[in-house]
Amino acid sequence: QVQFVESGGGLVQPGGSLRLSCAASGLNLSTKTMGWYRQDPGKQRELIAFISGIGDDTTYAESVKGRFTISRDNAKNTIYLQMNSLKPDDTAVYYCNRKGSGDPWGQGTQVTVSS
Repeated sequence: QVQFVESGGGLVQPGGSLRLSCAASGLNLSTKTMGWYRQDPGKQRELIAFISGIGDDTTYAESVKGRFTISRDNAKNTIYLQMNSLKPDDTAVYYCNRKGSGDPWGQGTQVTVSS
């Protein structure tokens, strides 16, 4: 059974940085297109970054482009999201998943950007 476990969230001041991790079990991430998503309460979950399964090409939503970086470590079967220059609007629960799949969602990790 596929399972994703996100970690690394927390409370950070505006302008600060966080690095999120997503460890997978039941799925080899190395050739999968993987995405990071986020969701505010009362809003739809949105895809903010993804990394392709072949070639590791990356794509970002306009709202995070230039500030966030998605990467993967195949040896650890883990993907990461480096988040810099954080803004209050980045406050959300962050999830990872295989892009376009019906894999179950993990519990997510809360990111709160506030002074």
